[in-house]
Amino acid sequence: MGTKRNRRKFSNAFKTKVVIESLKERETLSELAKKYEVHSNQIQKWKKDFLDNAETVFDKKTSTKKEHKEVDTDKLYQKIGKLEMERDFLKKNLSKLNL
Repeated sequence: MGTKRNRRKFSNAFKTKVVIESLKERETLSELAKKYEVHSNQIQKWKKDFLDNAETVFDKKTSTKKEHKEVDTDKLYQKIGKLEMERDFLKKNLSKLNL
């Protein structure tokens, strides 16, 4: 019986690096496949996915920044509220101790 081989997972940064190198066409797919230890068919698939979605890159960049900004401000307002509650609690308890 053969050993079960785990599926490798590649980061988006790695995939992008390989795709960009393939687009430069300085090396053949076979050379890139050997260099990065990935099958040439996988590089072709990543390249196709990359090119199919290239037009959305600029749209995502703009909307993603806005979404992160909104999420960050919501978290900050929650933190401010929590800190104000803690401060008020401590003020009340401190004034009781000073009586």
